[in-house]
Amino acid sequence: MALKQQLQQKQQQRLSPLQMQVIKLTELPNIELEEKIKQELVDNPALEEGQDTPEDTQDILEDNTLDDSDNITQEEIAMGDYLTEDDIPDYSFSAKNTSSESTVREEIPFSSAESLHESLIEQLHLTELDDESTKIAEYVIGNIDENGYLDRPLSAIADDLLFQQNLDVPQERIEKILHIIQSFDPAGVGAQDLQQCLLLQLERMSANETVENATIILQKYFDDFSKRHYDKIKRSLSLNDDELKNIIHLITTLNPKPGNNWGDALSQTMNTVIPDFIVESYNGEVFMSLNNRNIPELRVNREYSEMLRGYTENKQGMTNEAKNAALFVKQKLDSARWFIDAIRQRQETLQRTMQAIVDMQYNFFLTGDESTLRPMILKDIAEKAGYDISTISRVSNSKYVQTNFGVYPLKYFFSESMQNDAGEEVSSREVKAILRECIENEDTKKPLTDDKLAEILKEKGYIIARRTVAKYREQMNIPVARLRKNI
Repeated sequence: MALKQQLQQKQQQRLSPLQMQVIKLTELPNIELEEKIKQELVDNPALEEGQDTPEDTQDILEDNTLDDSDNITQEEIAMGDYLTEDDIPDYSFSAKNTSSESTVREEIPFSSAESLHESLIEQLHLTELDDESTKIAEYVIGNIDENGYLDRPLSAIADDLLFQQNLDVPQERIEKILHIIQSFDPAGVGAQDLQQCLLLQLERMSANETVENATIILQKYFDDFSKRHYDKIKRSLSLNDDELKNIIHLITTLNPKPGNNWGDALSQTMNTVIPDFIVESYNGEVFMSLNNRNIPELRVNREYSEMLRGYTENKQGMTNEAKNAALFVKQKLDSARWFIDAIRQRQETLQRTMQAIVDMQYNFFLTGDESTLRPMILKDIAEKAGYDISTISRVSNSKYVQTNFGVYPLKYFFSESMQNDAGEEVSSREVKAILRECIENEDTKKPLTDDKLAEILKEKGYIIARRTVAKYREQMNIPVARLRKNI
């Protein structure tokens, strides 16, 4: 087979350092942007807080006087090298924070004072385990997830201890130490599955007939109970309806995720919500602004600018050492200018994007009435704001807006669209609201199937397939009819 050479032209979009910074900063919510700015102020002495003066602006224009050959080169990065994630996220986010009782605009906030892991380690140090057992227990606790479960097999933990800690520990010993951890608070922590989690909680309760029967059901009839095969359980344990109702009530009061009330250090950081935008309505008008309360003004350090001017005015007699110093100063000045420009571009991008959202959802921001929300996808906002879809995705991801009616994630305002039988465009959120209402008002002894829900929607003028009903139901975290059935 003969080899041959071939020339091929290929166009590839490449990103400058400034564009890279704009992309990265656009993705950051306010709380992370604040930390980024603080770090940049520490790392770059040519950057400082304060507003530019006319003199500073003139310095910036005059400073760029080194020859191109003196510039420190910085390789540009291809767009494909950076955009490795899906730019179109799933907009099924439905959680929100609302507070219609107060119109005071305060930064909202929630975070736990102590993490689950910290609490477990603190309880561990109150036990009388030897040093090696304590080390093993600390490793086990480190593998407990945010829900309070140990989701790794003990054999895998034994392997980790051998290779990472040089501890050859039998699996049986790890299991005994796990039992000690399972005695810690919160009840159910350290369980390896839901069944064990619920049983651990029952073990701490005072013994009575209901607790004993609940324990038997979870031990021997867990699958039947999960599938709500109540008639089979009643026959097997000779229970009447009232006895079974008491048992079901007891089990449903147990916590399936005992770690949820705690949250680790990462979730504490993520759960601190500082709104990026503020949208308020007064006298029938809507006003939007960026929440820049903790975002400082930035400028280039004047002393660095003067230092670079001093170097460049004496270029002919510069030693290599002086030239290196000049290049270092110029690099810091360029970096400061890029950062300041990137912050400005980020703010402009956020401003235009949020204004486009407000324009499309004006009636909602005016009234707080969810039924006024229009169908809206990323492409709609991209066209109105004049950006590409990936930029709108970055802006709307992890950003929040504070309104007169509560704090909402930007994702909340994006939804699919469809048409009713009159040919009118309606939001999928409108359909979901009807579905939820139907399910909330159903006969729990004969819950509505997805087929029946599709029929009800059709009667109301919404022609939707059963599989679409199922998708919307799952997005709202509503179980299938079989699991909604009560005795």
